[in-house]
Amino acid sequence: MEYAVTPNPFELNPSHSRRPRPQEKGRDPYDGLRPWSAITHGVGAVLALVGTVLLLVQAVILFGGFALIDKSAWIVNYTIGLLAVIILIYILNARSNSSFKLMWIILILVVPVVGVAFYIFTRVQPGTAYISHRVNALIEEEKDYLTPHKDTLYDVYAESKQECGFMQYLYKRGKYPVYSNASVKYFPLGEDKFQELLYQLERAEKFIFLEYFIVDKGIMWNRILRILARKAREGVEVRFMYDGTCTLSLLPRNYPKRLEQLGIQCKIFAPMRPFLSTHQNNRDHRKIAVIDGRAAFTGGVNLADEYINRKERFGHWKDTAVMVQGEAVNSFTLMFLQLWNINVKEKEDYSKYMQYTSVIDRGMRNGGYVVPYGDSPYDNEDVGEKVYLDILNRSQDYVHIMTPYLIIDEEMINALIFAAQRGVEVKLILPHIPDKKYAYLLARTYYQQLISNGVEIYEYTPGFVHAKVFTCDDERAVVGTINLDYRSLYLHFECAAYIWKNPVINDIELDFFHTLEKCQRIDLENCKKYNPIAKVAGQILRLIAPLM
Repeated sequence: MEYAVTPNPFELNPSHSRRPRPQEKGRDPYDGLRPWSAITHGVGAVLALVGTVLLLVQAVILFGGFALIDKSAWIVNYTIGLLAVIILIYILNARSNSSFKLMWIILILVVPVVGVAFYIFTRVQPGTAYISHRVNALIEEEKDYLTPHKDTLYDVYAESKQECGFMQYLYKRGKYPVYSNASVKYFPLGEDKFQELLYQLERAEKFIFLEYFIVDKGIMWNRILRILARKAREGVEVRFMYDGTCTLSLLPRNYPKRLEQLGIQCKIFAPMRPFLSTHQNNRDHRKIAVIDGRAAFTGGVNLADEYINRKERFGHWKDTAVMVQGEAVNSFTLMFLQLWNINVKEKEDYSKYMQYTSVIDRGMRNGGYVVPYGDSPYDNEDVGEKVYLDILNRSQDYVHIMTPYLIIDEEMINALIFAAQRGVEVKLILPHIPDKKYAYLLARTYYQQLISNGVEIYEYTPGFVHAKVFTCDDERAVVGTINLDYRSLYLHFECAAYIWKNPVINDIELDFFHTLEKCQRIDLENCKKYNPIAKVAGQILRLIAPLM
C-alpha cells in the first residue's frame, strides 16, 4: 500500500502554547437546573458479588464434605494442592490483565479449595464458550460491510501518520472503519438527547433499532413507546433490545411478549437465570439508537427518567450523548445486529439496512473524521481501554475526562500520571453524590496518588456525573458508554464514537468547562481529612476491584 507523501514530523515547528479556551455562545445548557435526578442501576456489579458469594459457599460445602471422610482427606488435599500449583502457573503465563491475575492469585493462595473450585467453574462454562464463538463469528460476517475507504486512509495519513496508525488498529482489531466528512451533534444533557431522539423517531420510515442497558417505565420510556407502537402500525420495522438485568427489578420477564403485541420485535440480552453462569457477568452496557440508517445515537443516556432529570435520587444527573449522520451510521447498525443475532442460526441479509444519505440535519457539526467502535469481552482485545490509553499517551496539551467511576488498574494509573508529569493538563470530573457508595469508596483510594503527581480531580457538587467523555488537544474526543472501571473496560459489551478534527470537539470542551464551574476541586488536604474508616473500607475493596 502506497501512501501520500507527508512532511517529516521532526521538521515541523509545533507550538506548545495553550490555545484559547472556547467561549460561551448562546444558551447555557445548565440554565434552570431542575432538582430531579436518579441512579443508574449498576446491578451487574451486585450480581457478580452475589454470584461470587454463592459459588464460594457451594465450593466450601462440596469440598468440606470430602474433608469429612478422614481416610480420603489427604487425597483431596494433595489434589487441591496440585491443581492450585497448575492453575497458578497458568494464571501467571496467561494473557490477562494484571489486576485480575493478582485477584486470582490471592484467592487461591489464601483459600486454595475455594479458589481452585471457583476458577475451574469460571473456565468450563459451555454457555460462555458458545456466546464467545457466536460473537466472533458475527464480527467476521459483518466485516465485508465495514471496509474503510482507501482515499480516507490516505487523507488521514497525509495529516498524521500516528493518527492513521491508530485508526488502522481500530479496523484491524475491531473491524471498525474511519469515516470522513463526519457529521456529529453533541448533547450536554440527557434532556437534550431525549428531545432529539423523539424528533428522529417521529421521522422514521423504514426501521428503528434500539439497544439499551437500562429501561424503566416512566415519562421517558412511555413517550418513546407510544411512538414505537405507532410506527410499527405504520409498517416501520421496529426492533428493541435491552439487557437482562432489567428483569430483576424494572421490567417483568414477559415484557417482550407485551411489546410484540404492539408490533415491536423485542429481545432480552442474556436474561438472568437461576443457574449461575459466568457469561451472566458480561452485560450489554451499550446505548444505541439507529433510525433508517440516517441517524445514530450513543452515549451514557439510558431510557429511564433519572437520565432526563425527571426523577431525583442523587441530585442533578449530568449525562451526555452524541448523534452521528452519514455513512458512519452503518457501524452502529451492524453493532446492533451483531448482538441481536447472537442466538439466531440463520444468516441475516444486512445489506438492506446499510443505508446512506448525504442529507444532513441542521445543527450538525461537519468535517473531520469519526470512528464508531464497539468493545466485546470475548475478542481478547481491550479496545475501549486502548483508545483511552492512546489519547493519554499521545496528548500534548490537555486531556479532559468525565466519568462516573474511577476503578482502574496500574496501566491506566500510570498513563494518567505520566501525562501529567509530561506537562499535560489532566482534569477529571467525578460525581460528588455517588449512585453506589462502594464505587465512591474505591475512587477515593486513587485520589491522593493521582493528585500528588499532578492530576487534577474535581467533583460535580450538584449531583451525579454519568457522562463518559474524553477530549484532548482540541483535536480528539470520545463520547460513549465506556466507564473508567473494570466492568466497562473488560467485562461488558460497550460502544463509543471516536472523533478527530470535527468542530463538535469545541462543543464538548465548552460543556466540560460549564460543568467544571459547578465542581469543587479535590486537593491533598481534602484527601488527608477524608474519613479514615472510609479509607480503610476502600482499600479493602480494592482486593476485589476487578469484580466491581
